Order: sequence, then structure tokens, then C-alpha cells
Amino acid sequence: MAAKKIQALDLHASGRVILDNVHPHTWEHPTDRAALASLQKIPGFDSLLRKFVGMFGEKNIGMIYTAAAVRVGPTQYPKIHDSLVRVCEVLDTDLPPLFISQTPMANAGAVGMDNPFIVLNSTLVELATPDELEVVLGHEVGHIMSDHALYRTLLFLLLDMSSRVSPIVGQAAVPIMLALLEWSRKAEISCDRAGLLAVQDLHAAQGMHCVMAGGVRGRRDELSVEAFVEQADEYRSMGGLTAYYRLMATLGRSHDFPVIRVAELRNWVDEGDYAKILGGDYLRHGDPHSVADDIKVVGKNFSDKANQIFDDTDKYVNDALTNFFNNAKKIFDDEGN
Repeated sequence: MAAKKIQALDLHASGRVILDNVHPHTWEHPTDRAALASLQKIPGFDSLLRKFVGMFGEKNIGMIYTAAAVRVGPTQYPKIHDSLVRVCEVLDTDLPPLFISQTPMANAGAVGMDNPFIVLNSTLVELATPDELEVVLGHEVGHIMSDHALYRTLLFLLLDMSSRVSPIVGQAAVPIMLALLEWSRKAEISCDRAGLLAVQDLHAAQGMHCVMAGGVRGRRDELSVEAFVEQADEYRSMGGLTAYYRLMATLGRSHDFPVIRVAELRNWVDEGDYAKILGGDYLRHGDPHSVADDIKVVGKNFSDKANQIFDDTDKYVNDALTNFFNNAKKIFDDEGN
């Protein structure tokens, strides 16, 4: 990674290192970066996706949350607003709108492309500690900074359309979805790193996954992050037929299991990248960076099953994506005549 070391580090009032002018490539998983670069190389692909999203209406989605959820601000859940401000100051990015939605599932999401915003489910706010909630906010800000929304939308549309046997998808559906699901899992790992960098507390970052996996109201003090990390080690050490079942259970998921994500965070810290970033050795906007190096290591980072499916990843996936693009473009052209 080509990066410049800063001589003096800026510290936030919270004591965290401010990642001045940080580029999201700093924390992105190589497969995340390379997959997006591959998609973006297809002429007109981004504009086609925006047409798809336009059919569903990004403004309409924002309008729904404005009508049905609570928009966080200086006078509305001010402590949560302050948390978002703190996260954005550390990651040196603009403050996105934030909503809290009354929802029983502990979850959160970044929505939209041109005017993205974050939604926190109320249950997650109830279950998480303030630091854990800031990890979540940092994670979602990471999605916005990496411009993941456009391609996550493609994935969800493909999953929806394939279930309806849509002619738009055709034979290209399976390889595209497998590639995008693999990318999506790595994109979540990327943003887990962003969440950690936003708070700079590994215990809080791992605790967030613990809460998402099995948090219970009123019993947060009984939840052991250390025991959950041990559980993660146990899961990853399983071999034989169990390993095969573990692999098959992961293939169709857009997010890796919480125990895997906990272990991935710890590995990233242990490998030293996290400390280097906090020491000022990270990619900034304007620094030169070649995606070619990321593409070379994609094969090492894809799951074993994905490698079996994509013996020649570049050709297979790009051919499928081009086929999908041509079919979809033809449908739009026919509708315009």
C-alpha cells in the first residue's frame, strides 16, 4: 500500500486518533476492492444500476423513514447524535442523516446512494453499550465511504428477481449472485474494520457482534465477549464433515456469521495493519494506488468454494456480468421504443 506517514497525529477529544483525509481503501478487504473494481470496469454498468434503483425510488425510501422513524439530531437523542459526530470526526467524513426505527431485530443499515443515510433499529440501541453503538455507526459510515450501497442494491435485486425467475437475470444469475455474495461478506469485514477504527477499542468491536448474535435486554452484564471469542475459535477449528457444512451454510449468506467476523477482526489486529493505521501509515485521498495488486490476491481471499466455482474468476464473472448487462440494457431499450 502506497501511503505517507504523518509526522504528528491529531487526537480527538475522546483520545482517539483522527484519521485525517483517510481513504476507505485503508480498511477495505482486498476482495472487496478488487470485486468493485471489476464491476466498475464494465462500460455503463453503474448507470444501469442507478436505473434499477431509480425504479424503486431512493427518495421514496427516504420519505418513508422520515414519516415512520425518528431522525436523530442535537435535540433528538442528542447523545446518539454526539456519537455519530464523534465517529465522523475520527473517520474524517461528512455527517450523514441518522434515523432510529422501532424494530424488534437488533440491526442497522446504510441506505441510499446519492443521499445516503443510516438507520438504527431500536432494539440494537437498547442492547448495545455506547461504545458498541459507535462501532455500529462506524461500520455503517464505512459502507457509505466505500460506496457499497450501489452494489448491495444489485445483490438484493438479483436475489429478489431470481426468486421470481425473472428473464432479466437468466443464466447469468447464479455466478453473479455467488460472486456478489462473496464480495458482500468481504465488504462486511471491511466495514467491521472501519467500526473498529472509529472507536479504537477491540473489545467494543467484538462486543458489538456478541450483542448482535444473542444480546438480551437487561442482561448485558452477563454477556462475556471473551467467552464469545473462545466460541469463535471453536467454530473455526471444526474440521471434517462439519467444515463442509460450515462452508455450505456460508455460501448463500450476504454476511458472515458473527463468530467469523469476531475472529477476522482479531486476525487483522494481530497482523499489524490496525496498529500501522493508528500510527499514521494509511492511504489518503490523492495517494496513488493500483487495484492490480488487490486483484492478484483475490484468489487467496475468496472462500474455497468460490475458488472451485471460479477457476478462471476474471473471465467467468466478467462474462456473466456482461451478459446480464446486455440483457438488462435490451429490456430498457425495448421499453423506451
